[in-house]
Amino acid sequence: MPEVGCTPDTVAYNMVIHGYLKEGQTGKACNLFHEMVQQGVMPNVVTYNSVIHGYFKEGQVSKACNLFHEMVQRGVVPNVVTYNSVIHGYFKEGQVGKACNLFHEMVQQGVLPDVVTYNSVIDALCKAQAMDKAEAVLRIMVDNGVEPNATTYGSLIHGYSSQGHWKEVVRVFKEMTNRNVTPDVYTYNVFMTSLCKHGRSKEAAIFFDSMAMKGLKPNIVSYNILLHGIDDGLILYKEMLHRGLKPTTFNYNVILDGLFLAGRTVAAKEKFHEMVESGVNVCIDTYCIVLVGLCRNNCSSEAITLFQKLRTMNIKFDIRIVNIMIGTFYKVQRNQEAKDLFAAIPASGLVANVVTYGVMMKNLIKEGSVEEADKLFSSVEKSACGADSCLLNHIIRSLLEKGEIVRAGNYMSKIDDKSCLLEAKTVSLLISLFSTKGIYRKNINLLPKKYQFLEGAAAGLQFNS
Repeated sequence: MPEVGCTPDTVAYNMVIHGYLKEGQTGKACNLFHEMVQQGVMPNVVTYNSVIHGYFKEGQVSKACNLFHEMVQRGVVPNVVTYNSVIHGYFKEGQVGKACNLFHEMVQQGVLPDVVTYNSVIDALCKAQAMDKAEAVLRIMVDNGVEPNATTYGSLIHGYSSQGHWKEVVRVFKEMTNRNVTPDVYTYNVFMTSLCKHGRSKEAAIFFDSMAMKGLKPNIVSYNILLHGIDDGLILYKEMLHRGLKPTTFNYNVILDGLFLAGRTVAAKEKFHEMVESGVNVCIDTYCIVLVGLCRNNCSSEAITLFQKLRTMNIKFDIRIVNIMIGTFYKVQRNQEAKDLFAAIPASGLVANVVTYGVMMKNLIKEGSVEEADKLFSSVEKSACGADSCLLNHIIRSLLEKGEIVRAGNYMSKIDDKSCLLEAKTVSLLISLFSTKGIYRKNINLLPKKYQFLEGAAAGLQFNS
C-alpha cells in the first residue's frame, strides 16, 4: 500500500482472504477480493476457490455462480477444487440438476473427479433416497480408479439406515471393511444409531468399545447415541452386575468419559468413587478422564484436591495429567503452584512436550512475565520437541493481545524462518487490531515488513464495511 510503501501480491491477499473466511467473515473477505482487483492484482485459482466456497457457505448461491463464470471469462481455469465447491454448493441448495450437469461438464473439460467430487454426488443421491443411483456412481468411481473412503460408505450407510433397510446397512459396512477402509467416527455413529433403532443396543455398545480400541476417539454424538440407546447408558452396566460380571477398568472408563462429556458430573463422580471402592484397577487413563472431566465441568477445586491426594499416594503421572493441572492452577490464579509443578517435571522423570510449553508461555505472557516467556522459548528450541507452527501462532496471538508488538514481530520472523504459516486466527487478530487508529496502527512498522500491508488492507476493509 502507498501509505507504508508496500504493495501486497496475490499470495498476501490470498492469505488474508483465507483468514477472514476461516473466521466466518465472508463480507470482509469479499470486500478485500474486490479491492484486490481494483488495485490491479490478478486473483488466481486459489483466490477464486476461497471466495466461491465462502459465498456457498453463506448460502449466496447466485454470487458464487456469478464469480465462477467471471473466473472462466477472465481466463482463470477452474480446477477440481473449484468444481467440487460449486457442485457441493448446488447440492446443498437442492439444485440437483445443475450439480449433475456441472459434474458432466467438468469431465468434458478434462478435469478428473476426485473422491471429494464423487462423495458429494453419492451423498446427495443418498439424501434423495435414490440408493440405486448412488450405488451406480460408486461403481463408476471404483472403475475410474478412485478409491472410496469412510465418507463414501458413511453416506450409503446413512441413506439405507434412514429408509430402515437394515440388511443393506450391514452389507455396506461389510463391504467397507473388506476393502480395508477404516470407518471414521461419523460412520460408527451412523451404524450405532441404526443398531439402536433396531433394538440392538448391546451390539451398539460392542461397536462403541471396538471404536475406542481401534484408536478412534468417540465424540459427544457417540456417547449420546449410546446413552439414549441403552436408557442413559447404565442399563448395560446394571445388567453386567446382575449377571455377576465384574466391570473392567475399560468399562468404567467408557462410562466415566461419557458422563463427563454429557455434563453429568455428579453421576460421574459417584461412578468414580464406586470404581475405587469396588477394587477395580484405576489406571492413568482413568485419572486423566476424571481430572479432565472435572476441569471441563468447572470443578477445578475438586480436580486440584484429587491431584494433590494422588501425589501423596505416589501415583506415577504422565505428562498429559501434568499439563492439565498446570492449566488448572493458572485458571484459578494459583500461578506459583503452576510454575512449581512445571519446574518439578524433570525430577518426576517426565519430559515436557509442546503442549506443556504452550500452556506455560500463554500464561506467562498473560501475567506480564514476557521476559520469562522468552527464556522459556529458548528452552523449547533446545529441547527435543522444538517449537512447531501451532505453538508459534499461539505465542504471537498472546503477545498481540498483551500489546507486545515488538515481541510479536520477532516471533512472526521466527514463523518465516521455519517456513511455517500464520494461522487464520492469527491473521484475523492482526487485521482486527490494526484496522482502527491507535497504538497498534501507529506501530505497524514494528512488524516484519512483509506483514505491514495489513494496515492498508484493514483500512480498505474498514472503509468498505
